[in-house]
Amino acid sequence: MGKILAIAVLGLMLAGCETARQDRQLGGALLGGAAGGVIGGVASNSVGGALVGGVLGAGVGAIIADETRPRGRCYRRTSTGRLVRARC
Repeated sequence: MGKILAIAVLGLMLAGCETARQDRQLGGALLGGAAGGVIGGVASNSVGGALVGGVLGAGVGAIIADETRPRGRCYRRTSTGRLVRARC
């Protein structure tokens, strides 16, 4: 259980660093799917419950990650290394 918690915390920390919309959605879907799968499996004590929880968690995780992304503060590096503002 401690390993799962440590992986979840590390995943949340990494997901918070993303700024690109697709990266945030993917990270949210992965974290939500993992959490939903664990919760669904424990709550129902079956593989079917884990699958349903994983699917629902992935969908909700992607939506939440997309809605909480920072807006209007996106930057990227040019080939020369200069930091420029980019469209989010």
